[in-house]
Amino acid sequence: MNKIESPKNNQARLLAARIIEDVIGGHALSDLLANRLQHIPERDAAFVKALCYGVCRYYERLDLMLSQLLKKPMRERDVDVFALLLVGLYQLSEMGTPQHAAVAETVEAAKLLKKPWCVSLVNALLREFIRNQATITAHTMKELEGHYAHPLWFIEKIKQDWPNHWESILTENNAHPPLTLRVNQSIISRDDYLQKIQAAGIHAHRLPETGAGIILEKSMTIEALPGFKAGEFSVQDGAAQLCAPLLELKPHLRVLDAAAAPGGKLTHLIELEPLLDLTALDKDPIRLQTIKINLQRLQQKTRCICADAANTKGWWDGKMFDRILLDAPCTGSGVVRRHSDMKLLKQPGDAKKLAQEQTRLLEGLWPTLAPGGILLYTTCSIFPDENQAVINSFLANHLDAIEEKIEADWGIPMPMGRQILPGMHQMDGFYFAKIKKKTEF
Repeated sequence: MNKIESPKNNQARLLAARIIEDVIGGHALSDLLANRLQHIPERDAAFVKALCYGVCRYYERLDLMLSQLLKKPMRERDVDVFALLLVGLYQLSEMGTPQHAAVAETVEAAKLLKKPWCVSLVNALLREFIRNQATITAHTMKELEGHYAHPLWFIEKIKQDWPNHWESILTENNAHPPLTLRVNQSIISRDDYLQKIQAAGIHAHRLPETGAGIILEKSMTIEALPGFKAGEFSVQDGAAQLCAPLLELKPHLRVLDAAAAPGGKLTHLIELEPLLDLTALDKDPIRLQTIKINLQRLQQKTRCICADAANTKGWWDGKMFDRILLDAPCTGSGVVRRHSDMKLLKQPGDAKKLAQEQTRLLEGLWPTLAPGGILLYTTCSIFPDENQAVINSFLANHLDAIEEKIEADWGIPMPMGRQILPGMHQMDGFYFAKIKKKTEF
């Protein structure tokens, strides 16, 4: 069980239920939390986050448990009650909240829904779960969705795509990810920063596959870490830290980050080689603003353009790039442990639909790459449909493109590209393919 101190606050539980209701309705959890936790106490905000991420992480399991308690399915107009029941069950089954507090405070939250009939229902169902928890849990765990806490389609796809790794992938998806930092070595060395935070009583260790990565042994508020305001580090998973070095940077190269938001890989490029002629693109003006905020904190500058990367007529000046980083939009199937709401939001056909967008971006950007130049294609996905299959198809249609093998001591070498699976090297799931444009063909 993941124990966390729970405040005696029915408002926090109600807020969590309202957010879960909206996730069920198709909204991203991170956006909802950013919008709704701005003006509540830090302790309550932490509790709401824990409830929301936890309910999403174990949604399939909790849903199966609740189906055994309900005599008939909830009506669509009562999704708020359904969500609150999930919040109650999560506290009892996974969170380690004392039973009396979980029941009493969730029932008090039910009173705020202004549906008097649901108060007794919430009270009765949660108490019935306590009485029959062992039996209900045993029945739930017999089902694949309950045992692995994933949608059935996701389980079946992972089994098909990764027959030798599927169970470890599903297990890692339910684990809590580490807090990984990338030290800004243009300001301070990794060893010096490690000494600095250890002197402050914070325990961490190097991430050996990276040149600047460290992992904190316990998560904490980022702003409380030494050197945050001075730009001495960025929060970035280890797999994402592997991208910039693969581009073989040199001073004055003309480089494009084609989908740059929120700016983690972009700022890494600048840290590794500050004398680049660098352009950052993103088609979302709000996400582009996050790039500028990150650049400002890290005391960096670069050219930022709001545009669709594939529509080159709208932004390209005709001068070819020596390097292109395309961190393509994808299902995010490699980062489920960080974004547990993906279990509710993603659908079986998403990977193949996104492969069309990935191909569109590759096709649009390829003419902007200079002969001899390198395009690094990456996704935070583990689905071959949007990784190997996309690159295979692209190379088959472009005689001037050739794969450049990534020789490394991390990940799994694939027939095309290289793959890191969730949890491997304490990293997220990530795919890399390095494509070079021939000088003659």
